[in-house]
Amino acid sequence: MYGGYDVYQTCPSGTQSYTIRAGDTYYSLAIRFNTTVAAIMAANPGIDPNRLQIGQRICIPGAPSPGECPNGTQPYVIQAGDTLFSLAIRFDTTVEAIMAANPGIDPNRLQIGQRICIPRPGIPACPGGQLYTIRSGDTLFALANRFNVTVAAIIAANPGIDPMALRVGQIICIPAPSQGTCPSGSSEYTIRAGDTFFRIAARFNISVQALLDANPGVDPDMLQIGQVICVPRA
Repeated sequence: MYGGYDVYQTCPSGTQSYTIRAGDTYYSLAIRFNTTVAAIMAANPGIDPNRLQIGQRICIPGAPSPGECPNGTQPYVIQAGDTLFSLAIRFDTTVEAIMAANPGIDPNRLQIGQRICIPRPGIPACPGGQLYTIRSGDTLFALANRFNVTVAAIIAANPGIDPMALRVGQIICIPAPSQGTCPSGSSEYTIRAGDTFFRIAARFNISVQALLDANPGVDPDMLQIGQVICVPRA
């Protein structure tokens, strides 16, 4: 102890120890370390910001470095009053896109000083995938074949995308290829134009019922080109 405070204070994960110097205030420190006064206060419960003393140790929350956020996003530190909805409006994105950029985030438990990644306007969040710039002649079906993914997966990775109105220069997210989701005894098959469960069953010499059993939740009347299903081996 020194002068009534602990000079060896242990700081929690996501923060760094800092020694107060002459002239320091929470406001000046928030600007210097790219955080907020509220975040510093949350990281130092019980410390009076109006009674800082030279030599006192406090904990400073850190903003995430660019490398900690996926392509197409930027770091942001949660401030008092923030919600994913208000952030989506402020940064011209969507709640769904923010959640996609922050796997595991609980939108109902945001904490002051918490570090998250915000999608940049016009650039989708793409965790685990890669950004791609649309060229002349591109279609989602062609891209799905080129990158070994499905049209449905590309659409899911780009909320709000219009598959029939791709624009040259538009940036989209190409998700990582599936690592094999079919159970043992079956293999993946990508739906093509004209496919039906009846035709697929006949092609692979299996029954329609076996195909239905291998794909619970798939609506055989709503098959989409590029959709991946599981085909049992005969």
